[in-house]
Amino acid sequence: MSVILEGTVFDVVAGKTFRGRIKIEDGLIGPVEEDASVPPQPVIMPGLVDAHVHIESSMLIPSEFARLATPHGTVATVSDPHEIANILGVEGVRYMVENGRQTPFKFCFGAPSCVPATAFETAGAEVTSEDIREMFKSGLTSYLSEMMNFPGVLNADSAVMSKIAVAKEFGVPIDGHAPGLRGDAVRRYAKAGITTDHECFSIEEASDKIACDMNIIIREGSAARNFDALHRLIGLYPERCMFCSDDKHPDSLVAGHINEIVRRAIELGYNPMNVVRMATLNPALHYKLPIGLLRTGDTADCIVVESLETMRVMQTYIDGKLVAENGQTYIERVQATEINNFSAQEITPEQIEVPAQGSVLRVIEVLDGQLITNELLLPARIENGYVVGDTENDVLKLAVLNRYSVNSPAIAFIRNFGLKRGSIASSVAHDSHNIIAVGTNDDEICAAINAIVKTKGGISVADNGRIDVLPLPVAGIMSAEDGQEVARRYAFLDNRAKQLGTELGAPFMTLSFMALLVIPALKLSDRGLFDCTKFDFTGIFAE
Repeated sequence: MSVILEGTVFDVVAGKTFRGRIKIEDGLIGPVEEDASVPPQPVIMPGLVDAHVHIESSMLIPSEFARLATPHGTVATVSDPHEIANILGVEGVRYMVENGRQTPFKFCFGAPSCVPATAFETAGAEVTSEDIREMFKSGLTSYLSEMMNFPGVLNADSAVMSKIAVAKEFGVPIDGHAPGLRGDAVRRYAKAGITTDHECFSIEEASDKIACDMNIIIREGSAARNFDALHRLIGLYPERCMFCSDDKHPDSLVAGHINEIVRRAIELGYNPMNVVRMATLNPALHYKLPIGLLRTGDTADCIVVESLETMRVMQTYIDGKLVAENGQTYIERVQATEINNFSAQEITPEQIEVPAQGSVLRVIEVLDGQLITNELLLPARIENGYVVGDTENDVLKLAVLNRYSVNSPAIAFIRNFGLKRGSIASSVAHDSHNIIAVGTNDDEICAAINAIVKTKGGISVADNGRIDVLPLPVAGIMSAEDGQEVARRYAFLDNRAKQLGTELGAPFMTLSFMALLVIPALKLSDRGLFDCTKFDFTGIFAE
């Protein structure tokens, strides 16, 4: 069976566009012909690539992620299974790979480099350099995932360097993660073999890293959005940049994916060829992805787009097979098993009380659309000898409960969540995925946490006795249910959270990063408040 596609063809390898036709035969690109008489639309280009994503953050197993992503023209991802690895180790990585292989979608999974992410939190597993060697040797993974422990790289930590050495031995790319790193420090980081970074939040930082021969992946996810700050890189260094979502919640994935970033970049007036190359050619070459680029003999991994102005994807082909058309996927659902690692038990309000041991709090300040936080020193609201939440000044209680054993939660205080009542909680909490909750009173914080304990994973909203939950029974962070239904239920809970008063764009995604100790300045682990700049614990009372 053969298919002929006609329109404007994007030859990303030669760097030119032309009107013509492409013939797909037996899953491969056949003759490619120029023909000026062909109408200029639609546009035919290689399939799009998300150059760095944690599939788990979509709350979907890989096969369901593929069903939501292909209608937007995504044919491949560079996927870091770091989240499930922190819960289940290599077994979790294997689960992701094997589930993904049951679809035509081209998942390129990496070997997680930082499991556990730090020694200051409780994770469910460990991934050693020997585990990484076996993953490369068996073909389970094809690159070393983001090296978040950049202090370990700079200090030549033996365990960190041994993982990098294994990646070099196998000749695979090494991904970076070094928010804010500049100057001599980033030169040393890059010299260790790090080839990318997706954590830049300024042009100056990105330029420093490009000068050190690193590639920059411009991120636009559900919570962390750096496109506005970094899009000038498209005009300055198009050959050194790619696009990624990093973390994409299901409702956002239903709405759009890399195609939306491409559309925005073209709308800003950047050279369309450079933009499309950043979404196709650049990641394909850097990660040596098994995807076609519209050359005769390549696998037919391509998309038909209505126009560059809309980037509405009309058809998506993978290996010559039509996998999505006009917003609908043709990828069949996969019946998946559930694996988990969850031992937490329900808690009581007494377990999250904070005796007043000072009058000034060290408070986490949330920045909407960013993973970084600030540290604030604010007066404590004290009632009957205990520090309580202060909704008038938007200082709320934050709790993290170890999900791998029976413990009492760690407590801190946080600003800019904006809740006026109720509580929200999630077992999607980077990187160790313990249960994290924020709320206006102790009873509802406990109610939101306990709802997740009962389902052994999920997200929840508690308000005035009403509790709504989206269960996530696969590793406590994903659902094997239909992706559209998961997206609908997530959107419902997202709206419920916003009804409580928060004005954050993605409250659950933002909450999930409040336990991410590798990004400054203050975060909360299951063991206590953590100063990410000093890389050590600190007290919640400043005075």
